[in-house]
Amino acid sequence: MAFAFHEGERAVQARAGEAAMAVRNASVITDTVIAGARAFIEKQVMVATATRSTDGQLWASVLSGPPGFLRSPEGRAIEIQLGVGRRQADDPFWQGLAAGSSAGLLFVELATRRRYRVNGQVEHLDGEMVRLGIAEAYPNCPKYIQRRHPRADPSALTVVPSSASRGHELDAASMALLAAADTLFMASGAPGSELDASHRGGPPGFIQLLDARRLRVPDYVGNSMFNTMGNLALDPACGLVVPDFNSGRLLHLSGRASLHWDMPDPLGLTGGTQRFWEFEVHEWLLRDAASGLAWEYLDASPFLPEAAV
Repeated sequence: MAFAFHEGERAVQARAGEAAMAVRNASVITDTVIAGARAFIEKQVMVATATRSTDGQLWASVLSGPPGFLRSPEGRAIEIQLGVGRRQADDPFWQGLAAGSSAGLLFVELATRRRYRVNGQVEHLDGEMVRLGIAEAYPNCPKYIQRRHPRADPSALTVVPSSASRGHELDAASMALLAAADTLFMASGAPGSELDASHRGGPPGFIQLLDARRLRVPDYVGNSMFNTMGNLALDPACGLVVPDFNSGRLLHLSGRASLHWDMPDPLGLTGGTQRFWEFEVHEWLLRDAASGLAWEYLDASPFLPEAAV
């Protein structure tokens, strides 16, 4: 498959001075899951997702299940084997999902800092599974992932009924979760292109609370492709999900983001890029015990900017 960056990605790559590197790195993008990655996917107990609800909002989520609930038998599609009894009705992933809809998936193995991204369209959806036809598949670098592993055996993972709260201005509980977070996942998509699920990590506090409806996050050096930032250059609509790895809570945020260049950064929070992105909350949803997994922290990414740590 010949891969081409869209207009937003090319514009951001050029402004960052990384267009040539982006073209070189894009050689890993294909429309199938390579054999080695299929085995990797089948081992995973969680996947970050990007979907669009029926009202047009973008949402990010995290699905969890025992090893084997995610599969790519032939490398042409991804199967998510979660029956109706294992689906939580308040999870944004399931709301508006239908045959033909777009979705982005990010498989992350926190303990080894490996990740693999797949984008595509829903080919099949029934009471037992979802099958996503693959448009783009490629590995991502291990940067900025904090290492963790599940505290309990994921094979015994059970569905725990969750309670949820929601609003338009962040409350005390959601602000406290954000202030302590070192990981988020982001949903974005350019008009006419695939949806992307991406990862952002940093030291606790890297998500700065500007007020009850605005966040600021540093943009570190990445893989030069600027898929997420390129999407936002054309469509600022996006979604975030911020996990509480201790309790299993998930904080979902839907809104709009903007990229800020050449910003003063006297504390070195960006690691030298002087780029931040700001997120305006339109709606938030806090789901208690949503993931069904609790994780043990191992160590921080060695790639985090020293000043940020």
